[in-house]
Amino acid sequence: MSTPLIILIVVAIILVLMYNSLVAKKNQVDNIFATIDAQLKKRYDLIPNLVAAVSKYMEHEKSILEDITKLRSEANRPNISDKEKIELDSKISSALGSIIVAVEDYPELKANENVMHLQRSLSEIEAQIAAARRAYNQAVTDYNNALEMIPTNIMANAMGYQPKELFVIPENERKNVNVSELFNR
Repeated sequence: MSTPLIILIVVAIILVLMYNSLVAKKNQVDNIFATIDAQLKKRYDLIPNLVAAVSKYMEHEKSILEDITKLRSEANRPNISDKEKIELDSKISSALGSIIVAVEDYPELKANENVMHLQRSLSEIEAQIAAARRAYNQAVTDYNNALEMIPTNIMANAMGYQPKELFVIPENERKNVNVSELFNR
């Protein structure tokens, strides 16, 4: 075999490997986002049960319950973008946290077996969502790195691949928790 032919074969193999690597990274991001989607769906399905179980006790927190119901409706819209899903997930997480904190102020709710079961289910789903977010952020970081590093960035540009966004904590959730306030309940 001639040297130019060997060089051409090696270059072709390298191009195929880069292409396959980029496709695998993109598909991994999509797969993990689909896992998050499935967990969010489980959470959205649980929300009406939680709202129904606590609504008769929590008249003072009615606005929180209405907000959660509204956010759930928005999240279940068809053709919602990934960015909108991420934003709504953050808002729903914050609102659900408010309900869980509010339940502590109602002894009859804390004693209600149905509410306790819903809280446990919600905590389990939240833990699964958190794990899926970590996996997603790692896959997105690997994917975005491949889009920016030489030589795969050349192939990624040719394929029209765009960077993906990470799941990030909203600014309002980055504040320090006032622990003394929690003990004063």
